[in-house]
Amino acid sequence: MTNYLAVERALRTAAPHALVDAVRAALAEHYGATDIELLMADYSLTVLQPVDAPQRPAGPLPVAGSPEGRAFDSQKLYERPAPDGDSVALYLPVTVRGDRLGILTMRLPRLRRTTGAVQDLTRIAELLGHEVIVAERDTDLYLRARRVSRLTLAAEMQWQLLPGRACSRREYAIGAQLEPAYAIHGDNFDWSTTADTLTLTVTNGMGEGIEASLLTNLAVNALRNARRAGIGIADQAALADQALYAQYRGASYVSTLLLTFELATGNVQVVDAGSPQLWRRRGKTVERVDLEAQLPLGMFDETEYTVQEFQVLPGDRLVFVSDGVYAAGNRAGEAYGERALARAIQAAGLLHAASVPRAVLQALAEHRDAEPEDDALVVCLDWFGDKGGPEG
Repeated sequence: MTNYLAVERALRTAAPHALVDAVRAALAEHYGATDIELLMADYSLTVLQPVDAPQRPAGPLPVAGSPEGRAFDSQKLYERPAPDGDSVALYLPVTVRGDRLGILTMRLPRLRRTTGAVQDLTRIAELLGHEVIVAERDTDLYLRARRVSRLTLAAEMQWQLLPGRACSRREYAIGAQLEPAYAIHGDNFDWSTTADTLTLTVTNGMGEGIEASLLTNLAVNALRNARRAGIGIADQAALADQALYAQYRGASYVSTLLLTFELATGNVQVVDAGSPQLWRRRGKTVERVDLEAQLPLGMFDETEYTVQEFQVLPGDRLVFVSDGVYAAGNRAGEAYGERALARAIQAAGLLHAASVPRAVLQALAEHRDAEPEDDALVVCLDWFGDKGGPEG
């Protein structure tokens, strides 16, 4: 415990840009660790990139097929003997409340590899994740490590607008992903939780480039402004509708699903204002949840929205997709379609919620066989309810 507290103190007092240097020095001193490296997952979740690139001249590591990627996908410590025979290589997930940031790697002398030391190092990796999130307010270092190429300006705006790519607590786990990760336009997701509720929004913005990003930015912030005033989702939709109409007079609008989950009961209130689809996997059955479609936000002045209700049960998986998924076509002009989407959701049945969006988008990419013409958004929510679920 004394060693852990010393490393914790070093991280808490390090400058925002110096977290990796601080953890290297502290782990070397207190645990005898060497070859310490922090790898960040890129925006597409396909590679892991070192924060300080000179440490790895070969460049980023693929998530698929690497020991680092194995730890990242499983979200469990992975270890194997190091080539020198006198140490073990450790790969530790760096994750904050279910949001997978990357991997902390190191070599640990065999004589120092105890159960207590591994428990300490696992906690240190999580602590490092928290410190990275705080440090990103003051430095671009960790955000730069997440990209293998330059983001478009619209994509930069969209990623900065998002709450994260995953979130988990006792009652639920959420995972989300957008593609093309480096050139997204207007699709978006957002969530917020209290002691009693989870509010989730899925937005399918129209248009391309900066115009689409600006439109979605206004819509999301209007919804957040209304949500933070403590009003229900029908009024949240109405106020966002007014803000968008005042700005665009109906020429531009956004399609949005707004949902509020009651954590104790699984009761869900929903406003369907447009095109994002909701799918449910319950047991071995995958089916689309039909909702009463209402007008997109900003299409007409002073639209009134009504709330529908349905129930989620422990073990349910909800998957939300934008039209860039279910309406995506291939070179032959064939739409992806509901049957293919249902198969992709079923095939991902054993994956954690945070891994489902990437799996569905990979299945979509195989169908599409061409560059995407529209944003593709997938959000997965696993509902555990009062039974509770695995820790994120």
